[in-house]
Amino acid sequence: MGTAPAQLFPEFLVDTFGIDSILGDVVASLIGAALVANIILAFSGVAGPWAKRKITAAFTDRIAVDRIGPYGLLIIPAAAVQLLAKELIIPEGVDRPTWDIAPIILPASAMLGFSVIPMGHIGPLNIHLADPEVGLALVFAFASIASVSLVMAGYASNNKYSLLGGLRAVAQNLAYEIPLIVTAMSVVIFAGTLQISGVVGAQTETLVTIAGVSIPAWFAFVNPFAFVLFLTANMAEIGRNPFDIPEAPTEIVAGYQTEYSSAYFVLFYLGEFVHIFLGGAILSVVFLGGASGPGPESISFIWFVVKVWGFFLFTQWARAAIPRVRIDQLIEIGWKGMLVLSFANLVLTAVIVGVIA
Repeated sequence: MGTAPAQLFPEFLVDTFGIDSILGDVVASLIGAALVANIILAFSGVAGPWAKRKITAAFTDRIAVDRIGPYGLLIIPAAAVQLLAKELIIPEGVDRPTWDIAPIILPASAMLGFSVIPMGHIGPLNIHLADPEVGLALVFAFASIASVSLVMAGYASNNKYSLLGGLRAVAQNLAYEIPLIVTAMSVVIFAGTLQISGVVGAQTETLVTIAGVSIPAWFAFVNPFAFVLFLTANMAEIGRNPFDIPEAPTEIVAGYQTEYSSAYFVLFYLGEFVHIFLGGAILSVVFLGGASGPGPESISFIWFVVKVWGFFLFTQWARAAIPRVRIDQLIEIGWKGMLVLSFANLVLTAVIVGVIA
């Protein structure tokens, strides 16, 4: 049995300040949303202009940014000013307002996903906004909206390379989102719930104790095959190597974002990194015990940060080390490999759980 769900952050604010009313609930929810949004934006702000370059440089034996501020950290505000100061060029023939809306949808869809992700505790505060009974299905639904943004951008840009990027995004999404969700369903069979707090709670037990060291019942340990399947499909969903087909700079310039500049390009760039961290957060809660880790629960937010940044590090390693597959290879891996293996894993899990139960 998992532990009981902790008090949600908006509920904590309502109880603490005694604002038990509809207006109080709205204000508490907005404060919680602002806190979570700022945490994720801070992650993305560090990851995009600075960490990505530093990590890639370490893998490829280069120096990267080190001239602007200590350890090059001032490249973060410098890059923001540089990109936002550029002229917003609107090509002829673009389909507006579709062209304008597309860059907003990409980061917004990932931000919505974090509304149901438990991010652990900072002292008495539980950084978790909502815990619906179908939370796991909801987070996948929010994440999948990203593909709509890429298709809109590709279609509306009046550019053949952008259109190809949008079409590739659809093909990739169809080929890998099904295995991703089917693999997650094998975890739901173990946990017996779609509620994310329940999935995380089911991983708090001890799987085995070796030489006095307790190994937690994280589903990555319970079913490592499903973990590898989910990790692979997740990489395709967030568009990281070897699956960065929708933008493929060496083939279709930059795909769906070819015709975007200035603030619109920043939104796309931001959206990519927010989705990487959302992918890491989903992987964490589904297979790595969420924010759980050694030490008291009051510092569990630190373990959440470690896990999502560990996933980010993995994506950058893949970017530096693994070559991009061709579009035909990507489709074949998805439909002929991942789909079959994910359903086989689901059936096998159902049989095993059925026999044990």
